[in-house]
This record gives sequence, structure tokens and C-alpha cells, in this order.
Amino acid sequence: MTPGKGAKNLTAPPIPRNAEGKPRNRRRPGAGWRSEACMEPLDVVVYPDPVLRRGGKQVTTFDQALRDLAARMFEAMYAEGGVGLAAPQVAIEQKLLVLNPTGSRDDRTGELTLVNPRITRKKGRAFGEEGCLSFPGIHADVERWVDITVTYQDLDGKEQTLQATDWLSRIIQHELDHLDGVLFVDRLTPADKLRVRSKLDELQERHARR
Repeated sequence: MTPGKGAKNLTAPPIPRNAEGKPRNRRRPGAGWRSEACMEPLDVVVYPDPVLRRGGKQVTTFDQALRDLAARMFEAMYAEGGVGLAAPQVAIEQKLLVLNPTGSRDDRTGELTLVNPRITRKKGRAFGEEGCLSFPGIHADVERWVDITVTYQDLDGKEQTLQATDWLSRIIQHELDHLDGVLFVDRLTPADKLRVRSKLDELQERHARR
């Protein structure tokens, strides 16, 4: 996901809490254990590549390879100017996403890695502008839940619970859609779908020429 064109004052999320409601330590991929393999760059897949519709499969192995993948996804996200990235966007069919609401390499305090995430509670609806790394140059308003609770596993396979609102909630929902093969343009209003039609056609033509 990318911020809307008018986004500013992006802030880090509140401290995530575990299933017992206690604050948990956020271990960021890259803190002293990165292997050489994890430094290889990942390419972000662009619409209409069919991998974007396949979604992700449940992650069952929690090992160094998963940590390396998460680290590489963060680097790909920052390189493209994003605030969130799901594994299917780098052609990896796993239920894994990374995010940082600030989108800044210089402020990593908000980094989160969610494995096998699912929404367990949701409340309120609101429209907000979004962009997507897999849809370069396209921004539009999307209706999302305002307040959500997400249960997921961390990189050690331990279950965690996160309560998210507003901007953080929107990022998580956008990336969760990718894990189910749902794209943000699927959620546009009929008027916005018509407005971005020419840009989608351009992406399709570019993909066909590859």
C-alpha cells in the first residue's frame, strides 16, 4: 500500500499487545541476524500479473528463511515508497505481510510483521484515499473498517493480538486483501472504477508487452 496523494503527518501505531493484553516486544527483521540471501532485492509485481489473484497460503514453518523474507519485503516496500507490502505482491504465495505506517527507513519504530493474520473484530466504516504498489500511479477512495482487532502470528509463530484504528487499520486491511487475492480496485465505487479505467488499461498494455 502507498499513502494517498494528500497524506501527511504519518505516525507509528500504538504498541501491539499479545493475546493476554500485555505489550509485546517488537523484534524487527534485520537486527543483527540478516543473512546474505535476505539482501537480494525483491521485485514488486504489477497488475495485471495473475499472481496477485492467487492470494497466499497458510504459513506453517517459522524459521530463518521466513525472517529473511520479511526483511527483504521491508526493503522492497521502502524502495518503492510504500507503507505496507503483502507476500503475493512479490510473487510469494504466503499469508505474510509487513508494514510501517510512516513509510520511512529512518523511523522503523512502527514496523510490524503479521503472519497468518485474520480480523476478529471490526467496527465503523469510513472512506479514505489509498494507493497500491501493484497499481503505480493510481489513487482512489476506498471504504474500510475504522476499528479492527487482528489476531496473527509473529516470526516465532507465537500468537499475537493487535488493536488498530484509522490509518493503521486501513493499511492492515489493504494488505490482508492481497492475502485473499482481492485488489483495492475491486473495492472502488462505480464512478472511481470508471475514472481509473484508462490507467488500468495502460498497465494491462504494459504487461502484455513484457
